Amino acid sequence: MLIKKILVVFLTAGFLASPISALAGNKKIMTIRAAKVLAERGIVESIYGLKIRSTESVQDMIAAGFQGKTESKTKAEIRGIKISDVVYDRERDIAKATATITLNKFTGIDGNELDFHGKTFTRVGFATSTPAMAGPLQALRAAELDAYKQLAKRIVGFTLESQTTVENYIMKSDMVKSKVLATIYLARVTDYGWDDAGDAYVKMGIDTDEVSEILGQKIIDVDKVIEVEGQGAQSDDYSKAKGGQ
Repeated sequence: MLIKKILVVFLTAGFLASPISALAGNKKIMTIRAAKVLAERGIVESIYGLKIRSTESVQDMIAAGFQGKTESKTKAEIRGIKISDVVYDRERDIAKATATITLNKFTGIDGNELDFHGKTFTRVGFATSTPAMAGPLQALRAAELDAYKQLAKRIVGFTLESQTTVENYIMKSDMVKSKVLATIYLARVTDYGWDDAGDAYVKMGIDTDEVSEILGQKIIDVDKVIEVEGQGAQSDDYSKAKGGQ
């Protein structure tokens, strides 16, 4: 009799309106929440700033000898980020979330007080709970960091070292190294996507007038808007080719 009463309560509440197998799990919730966090990170990197360190080297002019490593770091306490435009692809288990914030004064990663004059910043984040679906999203992040690196090289500059040895009119060795260590503020993602092979691209730009106004120091460049395009790959066929030499 007690079991019958419990079933009546559940039916009245609508809990058994669908088969048990159709009950939603937590994968969608986890994926969407992860996308929101990554969108929030994009906002922090844009306004608080991103410290980026990168090294690249080319040996003996051989493409397979190219090596590059880029690392980034940011950390901030921030409030006021709004999440909107949440989209979930159930078939592929991929979520997209858009983060937006409007700011006035804020302290950046280097401790400088920045006045954003009520400007609004928007960034998008993607995530998944399925490891097999992470490749395109990881490639997109790699492309994003590549774009940051290119902006740093363009605005802050970089160090380049080169050494070539020639004996008896024959090149014996050639080494080129470049290093970047910089903090990037106020980068805006203008476009992103994937090509037919699944490799990602991110187009990123900085308005030099806007940056100069907010940072309180003149950014000198030929172009008013500095635009770059970063690239990111899903698979490491470079290492495979190098190992087969």
